Amino acid sequence: MPSAINPMPLPDTFNPETQMLARRENNRMYHAPRAAIELVANLLDHGHPDDIAQAERTLNAALKHQETRPDHPHRGNFFWEAEDAEVEDLNAVQFCLFHLIPLMIRNGSRLSEPLQQRANNAIRLGLEEIARLDVHPRYTNIVLKDIANTCLGGEYLGDETFKQRGCDKFTRWMAFTDQSGCVCEFNSPGYAGVSLRVLNRLIELVQSESIRVRADIMRARIGLSAVLHIHPATGRWAGPFSRAYRPTVFCETPPEIHTVRDWLSTGILPPWLANALVQRPQAMSLVETADARNSIATYHSASFALGVSSHELTTQSNRFIAGQSNCFIAHHTASENQTGVIYSRYVLNDRWLGSFRSTPARSSTQVLFEEGQFHGVLDGPRALCLYAPRTLGAWEPCHSAKAVITWHKREHVDGIWMDGAPVQTLPTPVAENATVVVASGQMLTAIRPLSRTDLGSNAPLHLIARDGHLCLEIHNYKGAEKTFWELAHPGSFYQGLPKCGFFAEVAERADWPDPVAFSNEIASGEIRERCDPPQTYDEGVERIWSIQYARAERKLGIEVDLMTWALKRRWNQNSDLGFPMLECPIARQSRTGHIEIADAALTCGRHPAWLFATPGAHCYAAAYHGPEPASFHLTVPGGSVSIPTLSAGLVVWDNGNVRIHALGMEGQPAITGGRRV
Repeated sequence: MPSAINPMPLPDTFNPETQMLARRENNRMYHAPRAAIELVANLLDHGHPDDIAQAERTLNAALKHQETRPDHPHRGNFFWEAEDAEVEDLNAVQFCLFHLIPLMIRNGSRLSEPLQQRANNAIRLGLEEIARLDVHPRYTNIVLKDIANTCLGGEYLGDETFKQRGCDKFTRWMAFTDQSGCVCEFNSPGYAGVSLRVLNRLIELVQSESIRVRADIMRARIGLSAVLHIHPATGRWAGPFSRAYRPTVFCETPPEIHTVRDWLSTGILPPWLANALVQRPQAMSLVETADARNSIATYHSASFALGVSSHELTTQSNRFIAGQSNCFIAHHTASENQTGVIYSRYVLNDRWLGSFRSTPARSSTQVLFEEGQFHGVLDGPRALCLYAPRTLGAWEPCHSAKAVITWHKREHVDGIWMDGAPVQTLPTPVAENATVVVASGQMLTAIRPLSRTDLGSNAPLHLIARDGHLCLEIHNYKGAEKTFWELAHPGSFYQGLPKCGFFAEVAERADWPDPVAFSNEIASGEIRERCDPPQTYDEGVERIWSIQYARAERKLGIEVDLMTWALKRRWNQNSDLGFPMLECPIARQSRTGHIEIADAALTCGRHPAWLFATPGAHCYAAAYHGPEPASFHLTVPGGSVSIPTLSAGLVVWDNGNVRIHALGMEGQPAITGGRRV
């Protein structure tokens, strides 16, 4: 690569004293090794002799912050910030190597021999630390960095042990994900992008065809989930989220549709996925399963999207992570160029926004605390949502415990009705069996609170304006600060968690003559609740809380065990609701061996496979994940693709142009009505 004519301008944040990028936060200066290594990669790409000299200085400075002591339990890891006294954030090694390994593959020869050797030693130490940590497959974006770093690092170093470990980890992660459907770190606007970029880097740089094909398949699967969650009218990424930071939840960033279009234009996503943005029904239900038995359900309508999960993200217990899940959330068109947000959370002691920081230099403004446990069920625009406190017990004093439904930014609220009567003042009490309707932009939202446990006396149920937002607060307790012996589990007084929850239904405002008519219709539905009587817990004892909302021919129900907070059952008018891998009008995933959708069909082995169909664009995509060899037959209007045997692969039919990217193919693909490209 020829060098540039002029040196690359250094960022304004470059600190010549440290030779690293700096930032000031809370009156302290921080220097992140990962950012410094990324700067080195950019300098080497630019290639001017002055850039290379600067890259050497910056890389030497960054590598000083790798832990290299032989007796250290995290030898090979990096400090998250140069100012740290110890290795704390164990992900630092993944972020640093994710930049260091590619820059050495692409431009390592531009560095001096001694620095090349130093970088190679840093990579080897880092990969040894990554192998020791062996992050669990449920931590999606980090396990993918583990896989990418290990595969690429192993190839770069010529180390067969690392190469085999990377391949084995990829296989293990795919098998873990295929127990569910979508990745465990499900539907995360930020971290989906991280995962897609990691897989894209593997596709670009890895030498192993086996890894490249698997990365192509999984990039397509994560990308499919992402694009299907984009709501066309608002351009927002619809929930529910496993990990979403405050700016995303509150629409403080540009609409995510722009990010997705950028991924499509830059090749991070394959171009055929663009059809999922436009070739789809205006009203569409989307259901996926994550983490084995977590149903991720989204309903798209013309002007809004509603999302509910069957439970919160629990497999990542770190509260910095778990505190960002959104189990009930709606985005809607509030006004021209503005999106309204409705969401729910369980809040203890009025801790509204979090202040927890995993390291001193991380911003606290990104986190929304979720201090409850959640179970929910969504069927179209209807939902039942149940909450219980996560930590309320014998040893944590509490003065307030409540579920809160929040209409973010009260100026987006056009009107409030309770049992058909306008609400003129706030706060206002809400009757236990009331129907509350809120009009906001083009959407109507109805809420019917369920029966609840009062842990004190006269716990409020009210509408209130709080911090510029409209809130419906459903308290389990409000009073003097106290502990709750009866909620300590295990404990001799424990008789189960308190009941708290609500029924919600959303609708297009244009579909109703007025909000009162909508309120009357929702109120006409019957809520049936049944709860086992209190009894002191003993092993195996259950206390079932069962709720059903029924109106006309439709039903929606959910059951939980208040003793263990275990989800027992979810159902609608047709049957009990299962946990489909992926189900929507234009995409389906299963392990049945045969999938039909729209006017296309896929027949393959009885292992995870999926089919995406946009007949209007004459575009279809089908993937078989393996691992067992199987025959593959895709039928589309006017043509078909048959492969006698493959162990995994992705086939795209785009207006008769057929792309096949597969492993373990035996025999030549037979294509009718199209041509292979």
